[in-house]
Amino acid sequence: MTEQVLELLKKLRVCTEDDGVLELLCKTACSRLKGMLREGVAPEDCGEDFLLAAAWLVMDWLEDVGDGANITALSAGDLTVRRDGGSRGRKKSRALEVLAPWLKAEGFVFRGVKG
Repeated sequence: MTEQVLELLKKLRVCTEDDGVLELLCKTACSRLKGMLREGVAPEDCGEDFLLAAAWLVMDWLEDVGDGANITALSAGDLTVRRDGGSRGRKKSRALEVLAPWLKAEGFVFRGVKG
């Protein structure tokens, strides 16, 4: 799966200076998403949705350490840096949305009340 995610990112023209770093991010994204799948569901069961979700997760991580495009203000005295976090996590949300049919139930689940 890692290699397929890496190929997808290359087609999307996502690149870093070190392909080893990108490969590590792909491997970690696949591992993280695989751990979120319901019992008995394999990444292969999700088809291309798994690959897309892993690629979006990697792209989200790369944005966090990116080229500073989100910086909205910079001061020299007492050094202040402000970043626009408006799009932060958006790709991760999309990734989880795409995989929702195969993910474990997370968060609050109402199961009933003994009465």
